[in-house]
Amino acid sequence: MKTLNNTLTDVSGIRVGHFTHVEGATGCTVILTPEKTVGSVDVRGGAPGTRETDLLNPHNHIEEIHGVVLSGGSAYGLAAADGVVRFLEQRQVGYKAQSNFIVPIVASAILFDLPVGEPGIRPDASMGYGACEAASSAPVQQGSVGAGTGARIGAMQGNEFATKGGLGSASVDLGDGLIVAALVAVNSVGDVIDEQGNIIAGLRQPPDGNTYMSTLEAMRNISHLNHPSNHADNTVIGVIATNAQLSKAHNTKVAQMAHDGIARAINPAHTMYDGDTIFALATGEIPANPSVIGAYAAEVMTQAIRNAVRYATPIAGIRIWNDKG
Repeated sequence: MKTLNNTLTDVSGIRVGHFTHVEGATGCTVILTPEKTVGSVDVRGGAPGTRETDLLNPHNHIEEIHGVVLSGGSAYGLAAADGVVRFLEQRQVGYKAQSNFIVPIVASAILFDLPVGEPGIRPDASMGYGACEAASSAPVQQGSVGAGTGARIGAMQGNEFATKGGLGSASVDLGDGLIVAALVAVNSVGDVIDEQGNIIAGLRQPPDGNTYMSTLEAMRNISHLNHPSNHADNTVIGVIATNAQLSKAHNTKVAQMAHDGIARAINPAHTMYDGDTIFALATGEIPANPSVIGAYAAEVMTQAIRNAVRYATPIAGIRIWNDKG
């Protein structure tokens, strides 16, 4: 019986690698998939930055996906996927076109971390390639690594009153080896809420920032402004992986249901300033009920979000969740 590590790599064949640039306070995380993995996606945020999401729509042709990239660097960070494509092409992994060309299908989503760290350093193709070289089936490193390196939460009033976000993961065994797992980079506008409904990361109360104030309540001040100047550019991007046998349509439903996990752990969620995007990966080993997989996808997504906060370490002067001064 396999011993679980409570991260995404509990799903057999899934490999995860990070590239972390500490000075730039940015990075990327790559998820490499086994052969015949079905890929889907659901985008709920109002400010997404993505690659290959249209291809993952159930009514489009290709079902198999070969990699997913979660990246910092805002839209610049989409370049990290080019390195993943190159890595996979060199290993002859990809969609096999009738003309004998190999085309790796690599989807990507980004988060906004530009105000953190050294300006001008953004994830690029070399970082994506490096993350692939680091990819393994070992327990996923969590916290201020990879795509979570420069993540922050509740940044409406800048880094001084924000809380450090990060990258988290979690998994569950539904019996007889049926696994559902999540990996997420948390860079949200809204506050992260714990199991008792308390804020554990979010907007800090001036002048000392030693206590949290509700982001939802703070938004009252901008409720009548169409284009407020004091909002932050944020997002939550993540992956659900399972060894269930799912069609592309059913896998899309899993991605949709996983967003419930974001809404349980973050308040408010899915705003116009978030780019909330969840990919779903199904490796097809075990027959399963898609509704049950989706329900537990939301559960592990909730846990992964809280883990991202609890594993985070300080970067660029942004305080971590339990730093009360």
